[in-house]
Amino acid sequence: MKQLHLICNAHLDPYWLWEWEEGAAEALSTFRTAADFCDEHDGFVFNHNEVILYRWVEEYEPILFARIQRLVTAGKWHIMGGWYLQPDCNMPSGESFVRQILMGRLYFKEKFGVEPTTAINFDPFGHTRGLVQILAKSGFDSYLHCRPDQKDCPLPDAADYIWVGYDGSEVAAHRTLTWYGTPRTGMIKGTLEKYLDEHSEREVGLFTWGVGNHGGGPSRVDLKDITAIIEKNPDFPIIHSTPEAYFGECRDRDVKRPRHEGDINAWAVGCYTSQIRIKQKHRLLENELYAVEKMISTAALQGRMNYPQDELREALHDLLVAEFHDILPGSSVPAVEDAGLRLLEHGLEIISRLKARVFFALADGQAKGSETSIPVFIYNPHPYPLEGIFQCEFNLPNARLDGTFTQIHACYDGTEIPCQVEQEISNLSIDWRKRCLFQVRLKPSQMNRIDCRLEVLDAKPAPVIAAQDGAITFETEELSLFINGTTGLIDRYLVKGVEYLRPGAFQPIVMNDSVDPWETRTMSFRDPAGNFTLMSPEDGTKFSGLDASLELPSVRVVEDGPVRSVVEALLHYGDSFLVLIYRLPKQGTEVEVHVRVYWNEKNKLLKLAIPIAANKPQYWGQVAYGCDILPGEKREVIAQKWTAAISDSDRKAVTLINDGIYGSDFVEGEIRPTLLRSPAYSALPLDETSPLVPPDRMTPRIDQGERQYTFWINAGDRDERLEKIDREALAHNEKPMALSFYPSGAGEAPSPGVLLSDDVVQMAAFKRSEGSDAYILRLFEPTGVARTTNVSIPSLGISQKVAINRFEIKSFLVDPSSKTLAACDLLERAE
Repeated sequence: MKQLHLICNAHLDPYWLWEWEEGAAEALSTFRTAADFCDEHDGFVFNHNEVILYRWVEEYEPILFARIQRLVTAGKWHIMGGWYLQPDCNMPSGESFVRQILMGRLYFKEKFGVEPTTAINFDPFGHTRGLVQILAKSGFDSYLHCRPDQKDCPLPDAADYIWVGYDGSEVAAHRTLTWYGTPRTGMIKGTLEKYLDEHSEREVGLFTWGVGNHGGGPSRVDLKDITAIIEKNPDFPIIHSTPEAYFGECRDRDVKRPRHEGDINAWAVGCYTSQIRIKQKHRLLENELYAVEKMISTAALQGRMNYPQDELREALHDLLVAEFHDILPGSSVPAVEDAGLRLLEHGLEIISRLKARVFFALADGQAKGSETSIPVFIYNPHPYPLEGIFQCEFNLPNARLDGTFTQIHACYDGTEIPCQVEQEISNLSIDWRKRCLFQVRLKPSQMNRIDCRLEVLDAKPAPVIAAQDGAITFETEELSLFINGTTGLIDRYLVKGVEYLRPGAFQPIVMNDSVDPWETRTMSFRDPAGNFTLMSPEDGTKFSGLDASLELPSVRVVEDGPVRSVVEALLHYGDSFLVLIYRLPKQGTEVEVHVRVYWNEKNKLLKLAIPIAANKPQYWGQVAYGCDILPGEKREVIAQKWTAAISDSDRKAVTLINDGIYGSDFVEGEIRPTLLRSPAYSALPLDETSPLVPPDRMTPRIDQGERQYTFWINAGDRDERLEKIDREALAHNEKPMALSFYPSGAGEAPSPGVLLSDDVVQMAAFKRSEGSDAYILRLFEPTGVARTTNVSIPSLGISQKVAINRFEIKSFLVDPSSKTLAACDLLERAE
């Protein structure tokens, strides 16, 4: 070994087994101690990252903050990493990773004048390959991480490698050969000597030290022992150093690194599902924030409102904190779960107010409604048309108390469109509230108007389809579907005459599980405990809260009309209940499946099983700014808004969109999304003998009670599905906003925001720049095929052809004054 770089740090989880106030207090104490060491010991360098900790110090102890600023200038304190915090590195969307880096970069540049070039994520449990391109386009040339180790994620070199992204981007990477710090004071001597014995063949070494998790950092005992080891090894330098210095020396010495073209997973696969409410709220805030940014940018560019930068930034900070690697993965205590939900709800409340403000601004210029119709407005935030089913609830001018029913007829652009009235959310037994569904093709990046005409009928029309011979058969020109009346499951699903599912689809299956929310002892959940089965008519009627004399069947048609049919199935297992709701479209082939679970099991896990009728399908899934083939046959895997079973031999594809789950597997040709787990909170097996939970009392479990999920399943030709799925998933997650109101008729209608000419490229973000009056437009190619699209911004007169490479993230500065579109990096700097 030519040289060993000692990286002193103090890993500090702002939340985990403690709440944020304790994390803030420990940050003050740890940083104060580290500053003392920097002043007292020549040559010593302290390294630390994460904006959230520095912000606490800045707010609660400004004198200490100023002292750290001086130490950074003197080169004794090193700002490493440069992110907002260490997030989970699999579940955030690609755009959320961009914001973690951007907001971190801006803070450290403003407060300390530095821009780290090595990204640091010591403690997250795995790392998506999509990070590579994001890092490379954000000014990082290297990446330092810890988990998963060589046993869980074998690499050609256990420590050093070149990490290659989906688009071909590269960063140098290092996985620590010890841990990110020292377990406790007094252990450094043995740990460092062991490292030197085991890794002396490495040309350049990196050794992290400093007490961590609950802060701590360096101690005098450890520093004394390190000094003694340095003096014992005069043959080569052991230096107090920084991550950038380590990677710099590796470059200077031309240290050879093998290439790795994959993700860095997996460890703690239970965290893909634990505390599912956090994951669902996180996805919801991501969706709402990025959709509302698009709406606001459209309005602000045209002078319809001021851009609310501070409010959007506050909601973004809520999102970034909730992505912390012990909040989003669900490995924390109940108080931190509550704190995470509060953060996300706070962000959602900010966004809901901004959403209303911008919606009304974008409704300028809409004609007044007539006395004989009710107007409904739907804003499509996407730069391409959306065709599907959209819904809106509104009030009739007058409530009808005579038992009659008001039917709704809808008109869009002068043409009547399919419209259906379904049970409203409330339960008033009068004809007053209306929940209307519209089958319509929405124009892109603009307000769409539907005018509703009223017709009074003697009664609500009865469903046309019904169970026959114990089953429900649904047929359209494109779709044929069969729901088994004895199981409540889908037994046939044909698209244009081709079968895509085997019998028993959407079977809820229960697996035996452990009390460990991380699940550190296995990589999969394959130990069956049983299945949910259909309730008897008597049990189903009782569960439904209805009079026993009604005795309804447990598989029944609850809605039917020109837009869709809705079938409800009631199932049970042990002490738990589950409602499957199938929403079957009269146009198209996409079936929506809603799952409502009442869960009261312990040490169990719940999946849905969807058996695929295809020849040797592979399992695919969306990841951060990419998609990939997932090893779902081997273990639990993680994906984002969609997964799919893809068969190259028979050109079949079955795609499954979700609204907030991440874990799944793929066993014997079955897509098996994981809905929830019920381990204990923060029960981590630290040895083989100690009990994971106290054996003398009841221990609360995660995710007890009611949980809800929505899936959208579709099938068809392999290439066609892969080209469409990303836009479909984004549309279901970043939903158009619908609202019925009577406009004033004043003003002029705004122009569409952004328009894209092709059928594939995504608009990932449209927002104002953090540092200027320009706007940021971010595009992404999701299929791995280079293509071109024409970008049009009508309000600025911009129409520009853009070439975009496979899996490329491409960002532009939109200058309203010069009315130009120019390429920039992810830090919003012109290229």
